[in-house]
Amino acid sequence: MGNSALWYCLVEPLLARRSRAGGHVGHRSVRARAGNLLVVFLLFTAPCPTAAAGDADARVRSLFESPAASQPRGQIDELVFARLAQLGIEPAHPCSDAVFVRRVYLDAIGTLPSAAEAQQFMEDRTAEKRRILIDHLLERDEFTDYWAMKWSDLLRVKAEFPVNLWPNAAEAYHHWIRTSIKENLPYDQFARTLLTSSGSNFRVPPANFYRAIQRKEPAGIAQAVALTFMGTRAEKWPAAQLSGMAAFFSKVGYKPTSEWKEEIVYFDPGKAPAGGGAAVTAGFPDGTAVQIPSDRDPREVFADWLINPKNPWFTRNVANRIWCWLLGRGIIHEPDDIRPDNPPANPELLTLMATELVAAHYDLKHIYRLILNSATYQFSCIPRTEKPEGVANFASYPLRRLDAEVLIDALNEITGSTENYSSAIPEPYTFMPAGQRAIALPDGSITSTFLETFGRPPRDTGLESERTDQSTAMQRLQLLNSSQIQQKLAQGPKLRALFLSAGGPREIVDALYMAILSRHPTPEERDAIRVYMQSGSVRGREAVLDVAWALINSAEFLYRH
Repeated sequence: MGNSALWYCLVEPLLARRSRAGGHVGHRSVRARAGNLLVVFLLFTAPCPTAAAGDADARVRSLFESPAASQPRGQIDELVFARLAQLGIEPAHPCSDAVFVRRVYLDAIGTLPSAAEAQQFMEDRTAEKRRILIDHLLERDEFTDYWAMKWSDLLRVKAEFPVNLWPNAAEAYHHWIRTSIKENLPYDQFARTLLTSSGSNFRVPPANFYRAIQRKEPAGIAQAVALTFMGTRAEKWPAAQLSGMAAFFSKVGYKPTSEWKEEIVYFDPGKAPAGGGAAVTAGFPDGTAVQIPSDRDPREVFADWLINPKNPWFTRNVANRIWCWLLGRGIIHEPDDIRPDNPPANPELLTLMATELVAAHYDLKHIYRLILNSATYQFSCIPRTEKPEGVANFASYPLRRLDAEVLIDALNEITGSTENYSSAIPEPYTFMPAGQRAIALPDGSITSTFLETFGRPPRDTGLESERTDQSTAMQRLQLLNSSQIQQKLAQGPKLRALFLSAGGPREIVDALYMAILSRHPTPEERDAIRVYMQSGSVRGREAVLDVAWALINSAEFLYRH
């Protein structure tokens, strides 16, 4: 395979996109064949178009955005637009339909739309088609799988070191999380169940919350609870504040059973709290002290305080976290570093999101709908400002590399291939069945070389920073050169069927673009491919594979945009 001119022509449009920090994304590649030897030269990063772009950049813009200026549609947009106006920042234009269908599939269900799904959406002339699609995606099984994956990252669902849940418990815990999302369990009930459950790690899955913690003494539990449900890092608190919260978990007990690796989490009323005595003296994070009788589980007292609708610690954390998951940055950022000296970029926006969640009785899907339907979420990825404040105030959609799990699932779907996942723990999962989707893996210990290379989080701490979406040289080389990717392209049954179809070169290229980029090729891209196919350097199937290779190595494919 390989003509650098073809590769550059196909991927240059999004290589020229600016990253949300004002930098650049992408590289240019040359591939040269000498027998089976493949040489890759990374040459340079292309410049970013500006608001005063010329004709070429105007054509690029037409792929990714509408020519009309964005207009606010609801309260979210009114607050975002007002803040941008205060800063003298012009918001990005709305994204195009082709961009939206790909973006919302990836963000809402962690799955690339099929060529048929993308085509159907773009041909739909219904005025409310974006809203209708969002409602449809929130009910798909992939929504459940993808968000169970995200919550499993946060809740540290992992069989092996250093969490050591053990496979049976990790599977049960993931199943409970997934079922809760599928049934749309209100978030306050979800949190209270996790905080107050007692029982077997195999038979009472939410009890694993107290096992998926590296430090199981009261202070360690308090830090995990604060990070998970309050978005704050309690290890930075004053000692008295942390010890006051730790007291709520001073009577959590653990005991083994006769069953291999089974452990019971339970309320131990006879366990003496720090300082002695039978009653527990604890302190809520807001400084309020409370005396808890010896026969009352302190966890229940804390849970009741936490999920009170008037408690801002709880509601604003999850609203901010969902905003970050969908828009790449929290209103308070980092989303798990909420503290007085890290204020929200838009306080009124965060208050709105928290108020909406309480009014919806903690229905998280209501928050997803609000965000996904907003003009703010549907901004183009092309900023219309050079001001750095635009990033923190959501003036454009941020470029983000696909999650490792989403990327390998997309490659498998495009080619019709599969991936092998395995775990070092022998029971019950040594290898997963063929066709297993990465976003549905139940245990963080079940992995592959690809997932590790592309930044899947280890699930050791529950911090958002464990997942990395920064591009590395190793990742680029894996996609450009590895035998794994070459085999998926050369042997994947879907690409083989496409090549054997009755369609001509134009139809095959159109099908590749729709399957990989969720759009049709531009006239310039068609011309470049036609010239390449007629050059005589490669023919037939080899030329088709070259096009597929170029597209999956493009920033347009690898990044959410």
